[in-house]
Order: sequence, then C-alpha cells, then structure tokens
Amino acid sequence: MGALSPGAHLGEVRLASDLGISRGTLREALRQLQQEGLAVTDGRGRLHVRSLDARTIRDTFRVRAALESLAARTIADLPGPAKERALAALDRALEVMAEIEGGSLHERLEADVEFHRTLCRVSGNEPLLKTWEQVSGVVRMSIMYAGVDKARQNVAVARHREVTEILREVPSDLEARMTTHILDVLDDFELDLDE
Repeated sequence: MGALSPGAHLGEVRLASDLGISRGTLREALRQLQQEGLAVTDGRGRLHVRSLDARTIRDTFRVRAALESLAARTIADLPGPAKERALAALDRALEVMAEIEGGSLHERLEADVEFHRTLCRVSGNEPLLKTWEQVSGVVRMSIMYAGVDKARQNVAVARHREVTEILREVPSDLEARMTTHILDVLDDFELDLDE
C-alpha cells in the first residue's frame, strides 16, 4: 500500500511486467481501482493514481457520512430478528478488528473498511452499498494520508464499538451521531478544508 505516488501514471505494460501478471488481470485490477476512486484518467485517457485535495477528502467523507447514517437508520428500523442478525454481523466484524489490533496498519485498515462495508451491507440497501463501494478507496487513501498515528486512532476498536452502541440504543439523534462519528475524522487532516 502506498507504493505508487499520487499522480503516478499507471502504464499497463510496465505494471503487468513489474507485478508478473497478465495485462488482462491487470486491466481488471485497474477497473476495480477506478470504481473505488483510486485511479482516474486524464484528458488523454491515461490512467493515474488519484491525487487527493482538501475538497475531495471533505466531499467524500460527507457522502460517506450520509450513506452510513442512512445504513444505520435502516438497520435501527429493521424488525427484531433482522436487526439482531445485522448487529451480530457487526459484532463479528468488530471481533475481527479486535483480533488484529496489534497487527499491521494495513491489516487494521482493511478490517476497518470491512466493518463499514458490513454496516452498509447488512442494511439490505444494495444501491447504498454499491455507492459506498465507490467512495471506499478514497476513504482508505484519505485515512492513510492523515499519517500513521492518526490512522491507528481512526481504526481503533473502541471508536467502532460506539457505532454498535448507537445502533442498540437507537437514539432520536441517531443520524447526527453517525454523521459526527464519520466527520470527526476530518479533524485529523492537516488541510484547509474550508477552501
């Protein structure tokens, strides 16, 4: 993770050779990176590693907050057994995070992403999940952009346990609390986010 700098050209021939994979396999991987927002094309159709700016980070986290707040409200409104299954799935994702809390930052970040993916998946809202997948790469990249220490804080188990507690309590301000949970991360970016 982080081996290619933002703005780096993603040339198929060189990358396929460097990685020891076929160009077809590489094309599929590059399509996935584009879907996650990690790779973008320039005016000439050449693929590059996405560069993050303050506006992209801010806007992406606002979209993420809206999606995850909707997912949380949807889960909170599920009938009893369905809600219990959803909460059990989130508890399992939280257990995975706890099991690897001493692991590498990459493993911890992937477990964090999986927790949030689970939140969206168990809502049962397929368009919501697909939209969330489109911003997940930029979110992952943004968290790493904040620096190692702040990234570790953001993927902490205790921080994510708050989400399951909110879902169990179902407070009247559920959406606001979920939005705050997501947008608090923006404080970790030493960027001028008011531009």
